[in-house]
Amino acid sequence: MREQAVRDTPTASIADLISGQSFALTGGAVIQTDGSQALSDIIVGADGRFVAIAPLLDTKACSACVDITGMLVSPGFLDAHQHLDKTGVLPFTPNPSGTLQGAREAFAKYARTAGPNDIRKRAMRTIRRCLSRGTTAIRSHVNVDKDAGFHGIETLAGVRDRAQDDIILQLVAFMTPHPGQDFDWLAENIDRAVALADAVGGTPAVSEDPPRYLDMLFSAAVKAGKPVDLHLDEHLKADVHLLDAALERVERFGMQGRTVFSHVSVLSALPRKEFQRIAERLRALDVGVVTLPAANLYLQGRDAEMLPPRGLTRVAELYRAGVTIATASDNIQDPFVPTGSGDMLEIARWTLLAGHLRGDELTAAHRMITTAPARLMGLGKDYGLRAGARADFVVTNCVDTDTLVAGGPDRTFVFSRGRLVSQSATETFGLKEDA
Repeated sequence: MREQAVRDTPTASIADLISGQSFALTGGAVIQTDGSQALSDIIVGADGRFVAIAPLLDTKACSACVDITGMLVSPGFLDAHQHLDKTGVLPFTPNPSGTLQGAREAFAKYARTAGPNDIRKRAMRTIRRCLSRGTTAIRSHVNVDKDAGFHGIETLAGVRDRAQDDIILQLVAFMTPHPGQDFDWLAENIDRAVALADAVGGTPAVSEDPPRYLDMLFSAAVKAGKPVDLHLDEHLKADVHLLDAALERVERFGMQGRTVFSHVSVLSALPRKEFQRIAERLRALDVGVVTLPAANLYLQGRDAEMLPPRGLTRVAELYRAGVTIATASDNIQDPFVPTGSGDMLEIARWTLLAGHLRGDELTAAHRMITTAPARLMGLGKDYGLRAGARADFVVTNCVDTDTLVAGGPDRTFVFSRGRLVSQSATETFGLKEDA
C-alpha cells in the first residue's frame, strides 16, 4: 500500500511545497510526548492543520509528497515569556550597573518617547528572527504604566492580529508599578489594558503595597476571564518573598491551572525544606513556572563578594517534583539582557547547564520549549504533532531529540500553519571528507 500510495502522489522537495495545498511528509522520525521518536508519515491539509500522523499512511489524495527519511520532526518551539515592546532597544538604553533596577530605569526613560512605529519595527524584526529559528508561538509581556502608556499594548495587539497566520502571539498586560507611582492610575486603566491582552501580569516585588497590588491583578483576571502570569520574586532575598501571598490568591480567586509564576529566582535562596513546601503547593494548585536563564544569569548576584549565585530558580528540582516548568528568552538585546538570538534551542541549552539538569535530561529541556509552555499558554489541542492541531512544526537533520537539543541542526525547515516559512542550512567549504 505504501509503495503504491507514494508512487501515485506527485513527488517534491520540501522547498517546492506550495502554500494552500495539502501535502505529505513520509518516513520522518516524529518526536513523541515522552521525547522518544517514532517513524511516521504526516499529512497536512490545505487548511494548515494536521490531517493524520501515523506509520504507512495512504498519501494518494495529497497534492505533493516529500520523503524525509533520516530527518527529525519536532513540534514548533514556544517562547512563553518575552518582552517585544523592549526588544532591540539596547543601543538607546544604557544600563551601566547591569542590575535589574538599572534596566527598569533605563527602559522607563526610553518608553516615554517610544512611538508605535518604533515598537512595531523592533517587534517585527525579533518575531521574524524567532520564526526563522523554529519558534511558532510567543507570549509577550507588555508594559502598561505612566511611562509607556498604551503605546506598546495597542501596537502589539495590532501585530498579533495581523500576524496570526504566521505566528501565535499572546500578550500579557504587564501592569508595571514604579516607585512613587500611585495605584489610582493602574486601577483606572487595568480593565482597558486587559481587554487588549490575553493574560494579566505584573511584578509584585516592586509594588509599594504587594497585597493590594496582587488583589488588583487577580480581580481583573477573574473579571475578564483571563489567566495570570506574574513576574514573581525576581530576586534572591529569602526573607521577603511573596510566594505564599500569591499562592493564597490563586486558591482564593479560583485560578488553579490558570496561573504562571515567571522567574521565582528566590526559590534558589530558600532552605531546601522551605522550597519543598512551596513546590508542593505549586504542584497541588497546578501553578506553572517559567525560568528565564538569560536574564537571571545576567542580572542577579552582582553584589556577591564570593561565588555569585546563578540567579535561576531551582529548575531541576521543580521539574523532578512534577511542577510544570518552561524556559523562555525573556528579553532580547535590551538593558535587561544585552544578547539574544530568538533561538529556543539555545535557551534550552542554557537552562540545562545553568539549571543543573543532567545529561540524561536533554528531553526534559526539549519539553520546556514545547509541551510545557504549550500547557502554560493554554494552547490545548491546537498545538502538537496530532491530528486536528495547527501544523506548526520543525524538520531538521538531527537524529534524535537529544541531538537536537545538545548541538542543534545543520539543516532546518520551519512550518507555520502548514506553510514553509523558513529554511536554513549550515555549509562548510574546503574540508574534505577524508581530511
